[in-house]
Amino acid sequence: MSGKLTTHVLDTANGRPAKEIAIALWKLDSETELDSKTLLKTTKTNHDGRTDEPLLAEAELEAGVYELVFAVGNYFARYSDYDEPPFLDRIPIRFGISDTEAHYHVPLLVSPWSYSTYRGS
Repeated sequence: MSGKLTTHVLDTANGRPAKEIAIALWKLDSETELDSKTLLKTTKTNHDGRTDEPLLAEAELEAGVYELVFAVGNYFARYSDYDEPPFLDRIPIRFGISDTEAHYHVPLLVSPWSYSTYRGS
């Protein structure tokens, strides 16, 4: 079994998958105490609120600390009549990967005013 990193975004205010949300995946430098990080890739969610392929898979998946940044402000501006500027714009989620053979799934449940996440399966 090879490890992978996936995500899924659900719009809890409207009860549907969140499509076309821009996502940036960063790897943090664990050698310093500062927030030095490297951009690994950018992508968007599809009509099902998922990415078309894993964010990282097999040899790409290394142990370390990562950050996903979700551009939810643009999503809610496109698909809803919410405040401008948005209360939530970019949502960063930092997490660690220790087992490179495991599946790490980072779902985002989001509304214009709140969000939650957990380690999914």
